[in-house]
Amino acid sequence: MSLNNLTIKEAHDGLKKKEFSSVDLAKACLEQIKKTDEKIKAFITVTEDIALKQAEAADKKADFSNPLAGIPFALKDCFCVQGIKSTGGSKILANYIPPFSATSAEKLEKESGVLLGKVNLDEFTMGSSCENSGFFPTKNPWDLERVPGGSSGGSAAAVAADQCFYSLGTDTGGSIREPASFCGTVGLKVTYGRVSRYGVMSYASSFDTIGPLTKTVEDAAIVLNTIAGHDSKDSTTPPVAVPDYTFDLKKDIKGLKIGVPKEYFVKGMDPAIEKSVQEAIKKFEDLGAKIVEVSLPLTKYAIATYYILVKSEASANLARYDGVRYGFSATADSLSQNYLETKAQGFGPEVKRSIMMGTYALSAGYYDAYYLKAAKVRTLIKREFDQVFKDIDCLVAPVTPMLPFKLGEKVDDPLQMYLADIFTVPINTAGVPAISLPCGFAKPQNGDKELPIGLQIIGKHFDEKTILRAAYNYEQATEWHKRKPNL
Repeated sequence: MSLNNLTIKEAHDGLKKKEFSSVDLAKACLEQIKKTDEKIKAFITVTEDIALKQAEAADKKADFSNPLAGIPFALKDCFCVQGIKSTGGSKILANYIPPFSATSAEKLEKESGVLLGKVNLDEFTMGSSCENSGFFPTKNPWDLERVPGGSSGGSAAAVAADQCFYSLGTDTGGSIREPASFCGTVGLKVTYGRVSRYGVMSYASSFDTIGPLTKTVEDAAIVLNTIAGHDSKDSTTPPVAVPDYTFDLKKDIKGLKIGVPKEYFVKGMDPAIEKSVQEAIKKFEDLGAKIVEVSLPLTKYAIATYYILVKSEASANLARYDGVRYGFSATADSLSQNYLETKAQGFGPEVKRSIMMGTYALSAGYYDAYYLKAAKVRTLIKREFDQVFKDIDCLVAPVTPMLPFKLGEKVDDPLQMYLADIFTVPINTAGVPAISLPCGFAKPQNGDKELPIGLQIIGKHFDEKTILRAAYNYEQATEWHKRKPNL
């Protein structure tokens, strides 16, 4: 087995035993990137020199008490890193080099992490396929004719292809869980505020969360241990204690009450996905969990609520890209024309669509009808989740209603693209945590290659420990996470 095929836990154990060095791990990943990324297109920027210097420093320090020390990783390119090009997947920031780093990136650097580079995403994290990047689409390692999911498509593809040991992504409405599902990796969406958003480019500030994409559930718990916690630079991170997420990970789940929301099994869902998720639910029962059917009737309003609110927030957040202070600036005869040309040339179609939708929803005469009403429904959705969680420990559901679709298949139909998030956006609307992990494979009707299917486990606010434990028990009882794409 090549070193880049190892999990974080396996690589950490090897470093401690001096079976190999951090430089060896970095070189193995860099070699895999050189060998495979021409096909996959996961990376926007590869920081080979920086990675090797960081790996050498980790070996010299020889302190591997933190499991992430000396472990190569990648960052979604909406994370700012001081001195390294950080584009947000947008032409408007094509050559932007920030003078500061995101808190999560600083935490990983402090623990002697090894940054391999910045990976691709839908522009400013707006998309479900990684086709909205301002540079190029990323391809799914399981089938290069298909999307890896979005917006953290580069992160999921890089992990699935063993180009890195883990990656940090962002999840505003499913942008970690959907690509994790499509690429057969583990993706953790944390409770809103569990991980600092400082230094990460905003899509919708009251929805955005930061989390890991990894090869195993244990690896996700390891990464969360380092990046979670209060940050004085981010007022949305409450002073809630960070537990050791690996402590109870291997404890059994006998007696755990798992709810199955009937609204998440809808007409039109791919039959293979429903079959795999139902089999996973049976597996939980075999492991000693108690399965309870529950109802979340407001789910049908989640997509409309979510898109009104996030597009409204996005339209405000995107105002900062004016071509005056940083980023691309068009040549024009007047300041007002400069604003128009900069945004017309710098933003892609989905970002422009977001600005128009959000500005409309916030405009005089429509604010009460759209934004205010959506904000009220959001509160009701959150209360509905809180009510359900009074009687159960976690929920189990599909991640998406569809298998990875072909590149270009849904580009011209934004509404169909938005519906890919039907099972993920309610979780962000409620602010609760959720994890995606592999639960099966199936061939789509329009293809001959088996593609991954993801299982979603949803938990209570700040109860990542329970969903990680449930996910770990399921993972260890199955073999799905051990399958690798043929590259």
